Amino acid sequence: MMKEREEQQRLFDLDGNARERLIAWIRRRMDEYGITIEALGESIAADAAATRAVMYRDAFGNTWDGHGDKPDWLARAIYAGQNIDHFRC
Repeated sequence: MMKEREEQQRLFDLDGNARERLIAWIRRRMDEYGITIEALGESIAADAAATRAVMYRDAFGNTWDGHGDKPDWLARAIYAGQNIDHFRC
C-alpha cells in the first residue's frame, strides 16, 4: 500500500496538474450522482469499520471482530462451556 502511494505521489509530481484534474473529475462525478461530502465521509467511515481485524475464529471459518453483539456461533459455543479465549486469533 505504501509503495502504491509513493508511486501515485511520483506521478503527481511529474504532472503538477494531475491532482487538480483528479479533484475536478471527482467533484463532477459527485455532482452527477448526487453524492454529498457528508455521504462520502459516512461511506469511508463504514468501510473502515467493515475492515476491522478478526479477533475470534472457529474451525468452520466463522469470524467476529469483537464489536457489537456476539455472533450466534460464538454465543452457542460459550453456552456449551467453551472458553471464548479458545477462539481468539
